[in-house]
Amino acid sequence: MKVFARGGLLRRLGWKDVALAILSALVAISGVLGYFAYTLPLPEGFAETQERPSMLLRTEGGEVYASRGRFRGETLRVTDLPPYLVHAVVAVEDRRFYEHGGIDFRGIGRALAVNIGAGAVREGGSTITQQLAKLSFLEPDRTIKRKIQDMMLALWMENRLGKDDILARYLNQVYFGAGAYGIEAAAWRYFRKSARSVKLSEAAMLAGLIQAPSALSPVNDLAAAQERASLVLGLMAEQGYITEEEATAARRTPAVLAVTPDAHPGWNYFADWTEGSAGQLLGPMTADLVVTTTLDPQIQEAAEATVRRWDSALGQGDEATQMALVAMTMDGAVVAMVGGRDYAASQFNRATQALRQPGSAFKLFVYLAALDAGFSPDSRAVDEPVEVEGWRPRNYSGTYRGEVTLRTAFAESINTVAVKLTEHVGRDRVIGVARLLGITTNLQPTPSLALGSFEVRLLELTGAYAAIAADVKHVEPYGIREIRGHGQTLWEHQPPASMKRGVLPWKRDQMVDMLMATVQTGTGRAAAFSRPSAGKTGTSEDNRDGWYIGFTGDLVVGVWVGRDDDRPVEGLNGGGLPARIWRDFMTSVYAAPAGEAVAAGDVQGVPLAAGDEPREPMTLQDIGDVIRRLFQ
Repeated sequence: MKVFARGGLLRRLGWKDVALAILSALVAISGVLGYFAYTLPLPEGFAETQERPSMLLRTEGGEVYASRGRFRGETLRVTDLPPYLVHAVVAVEDRRFYEHGGIDFRGIGRALAVNIGAGAVREGGSTITQQLAKLSFLEPDRTIKRKIQDMMLALWMENRLGKDDILARYLNQVYFGAGAYGIEAAAWRYFRKSARSVKLSEAAMLAGLIQAPSALSPVNDLAAAQERASLVLGLMAEQGYITEEEATAARRTPAVLAVTPDAHPGWNYFADWTEGSAGQLLGPMTADLVVTTTLDPQIQEAAEATVRRWDSALGQGDEATQMALVAMTMDGAVVAMVGGRDYAASQFNRATQALRQPGSAFKLFVYLAALDAGFSPDSRAVDEPVEVEGWRPRNYSGTYRGEVTLRTAFAESINTVAVKLTEHVGRDRVIGVARLLGITTNLQPTPSLALGSFEVRLLELTGAYAAIAADVKHVEPYGIREIRGHGQTLWEHQPPASMKRGVLPWKRDQMVDMLMATVQTGTGRAAAFSRPSAGKTGTSEDNRDGWYIGFTGDLVVGVWVGRDDDRPVEGLNGGGLPARIWRDFMTSVYAAPAGEAVAAGDVQGVPLAAGDEPREPMTLQDIGDVIRRLFQ
């Protein structure tokens, strides 16, 4: 107490000591600020950077159904935009943007007061300039160092750039959700129009997305996005950018989505596949791309609806069975693809990525090789026990039929005859046919080759059947019609030379004869529906895989059923569940009369190996009429 009485602490310490303390503090602060300034990542020229190019995927009708990468769209200036769009962003993100010098101390104080009163973070004090600094130069971590650096950067940018330039850079970089970076990309993503021409209600919705682009995304919750837009309109009216009457009118007609990216989760299997295909076609991409695909929305919806109808038959939990479906036109254009039962649960595409044993569906290549070697559907063979290099194949039925025609052997999927034919024409010849028809996976000339013991992909196998349906040498399945970027066509699908009819003389009519017999009297009877069709079943060893590949006059469809862990599925065979799924899907696609449609009771709870009622065999005249109608 006596110290203070005689002149206080300052007098006791002395002015030199105080000056030294202040100087030390300034040096320390300068050192800290100097360190932060030294570590600022300031690139020369302050050029705007371009992230990995994006891809918009759309149907031939122009509907955008998915996006990949980061879509940025065209770079716009503030003068390119309607004034109310600019005002909407300023009103909700930084109301004093045109008044402060990069740091809004008044805004920081207001945010602190609001947050302290609420007991939580309700407002932020960052200006648009500071947000641009973070977007352009800084990591998203929340530290004191980064906060000081974004303030320093904000002052630097305000000194280097005009307000409109800062705002334009911000609007061209900020994230608006659904893969859209920048105001132009967002306007196209949500409203299918340029940001130049958005309405007031749409401008308010876009501005409202910036704070929480995922939580407020109209794709996820349109009502929440509209409510947020209403708040933005209120702020605009409060700050004098629009009148209360204009705000009320905009609320009466809230913004709605013209297109909803990723609104069809099941379509993502197809989207993933075509994204990969685009990368293979173009190599490293340097432009935002718009990819027109072969996807047919109606057929895709029919495929997904089919999966949903059969969901209970596939089981749940640890015993769940998966399925995949591919539908393509005769030239290989994939119009529908289901890579699994639930994309959200598993993005693994069983239609394009899974390698599975095709079983008897592989016999297509065996019989094509036999026909090419001089056999015909009426040639006769003996179904009897056979041994090849110590291996003794058995028929699925466990019985032997004796002498049969090749037509019957194929339709009834008799294993011993297929093995005999393979040994007669040569295993390498069978492999050669498979290769010519598009099978690229590993095939080895072992005795079990004839019974599909080597793995294939559903997409490739379906493409091979498409070649027979189209009577061409080879069909290459594809999902892309056109790729555009930089305002021009970068790639366009052109039919390959292999699509020319008659390039290779497949005994196509004879093969179709046997494929139709499979549906009419053989293992594929469950696939028969109101239209003439041809196809083949396949079941791998121990019932691990079930297949049905078939076609009508204009559509080729492959179905696979099995487990991801390759465990056996009790009762599974190609003529049961896969054939029924195929029939259900085709019935939906062709919108058959009610009497031909698959009833709900015919789907729910059907055993995997359900039998099928025998049908009256067709006469030769019937078969001739069907072939003429089917392949006119």
